[in-house]
Amino acid sequence: MQRSGIIMAWNVFKFCTALRGLGSVMILLVLAIVGVTYYAIVITNYGPALQSGGLEAALAFFILILFHALLGMLLWSYFAVVLTDPGGVPPNWRPNTDEERGETLPLTCPEFGGPGLSLQPQMTLKDPSYSRIRYCRKCNQMKPPRCHHCSVCGRCILKMDHHCVWVVNCVGARNYKFFLLFLFYTFFETTLVTIALLPHFIAFFSEDEISGTPGSLATTFLGFVLNLAFALSVLGFLIMHISLVAGNTTTIEAYEKKTTPKWRYDLGRKRNFEQKLYWLIPAYFEEDLRRMSALHGLEYPSKPDLDAEEF
Repeated sequence: MQRSGIIMAWNVFKFCTALRGLGSVMILLVLAIVGVTYYAIVITNYGPALQSGGLEAALAFFILILFHALLGMLLWSYFAVVLTDPGGVPPNWRPNTDEERGETLPLTCPEFGGPGLSLQPQMTLKDPSYSRIRYCRKCNQMKPPRCHHCSVCGRCILKMDHHCVWVVNCVGARNYKFFLLFLFYTFFETTLVTIALLPHFIAFFSEDEISGTPGSLATTFLGFVLNLAFALSVLGFLIMHISLVAGNTTTIEAYEKKTTPKWRYDLGRKRNFEQKLYWLIPAYFEEDLRRMSALHGLEYPSKPDLDAEEF
């Protein structure tokens, strides 16, 4: 826009530095929500119910066991996303072809740094196996297939899905499974808490006298409202990401391939889910890493008949 003869350019990426500063704040916020929920369920309501005996105590015991199990998996998944590197481009990485684009240009063009990165003589425009290499001008390096630059992290991320402020990290090739499990366990945990606190929440609007201190009552009310809000919002994200996994795509790729009828990495729902959710725990075993090349973020199985197509 133009004001007083001065042209003012507004660049949203200038705020990326501010997003980096949210790191510890967002983690503390998540832990605070967990703390409020824990106090409302265990300390205020269902912990004391264990001493009442009978069916009420049995129900409280069941809810507490399920609550702690889901909470443990939730926190494990959350910190796995936070602490796991999503995957960066290895130093001096050099591809043979770019599997995502159908253009055929030699690496001797100026954008790739001239003769220092020249290819073998047989790789010419006539070679159908050779495709145009993707290059990141911000990182000054080549990019593997399905790799994108994150302006918040300031680097290229392998199979980048998005940068999530809640986990203070990019979601990419090596931590996407943890992120999906975090959504999964968060939804079931918040749903359990919402159902468990619903009778206590309804009691606020009854004419009967409610026992408890003002602090415990406020924590119960706040815990119900927070968990209901998160259960509804996370459900939408969970459904969206399950549909992305079913098609073996990412949030960025789903936007980029709107006009593409076929997706070369879609191997069928069963194989697509096996690449992401081989186990329902936030960890990879050595056998998984050996069997699943997609975890390394540099190469991906694809449909042979679509290998030469541009997305």
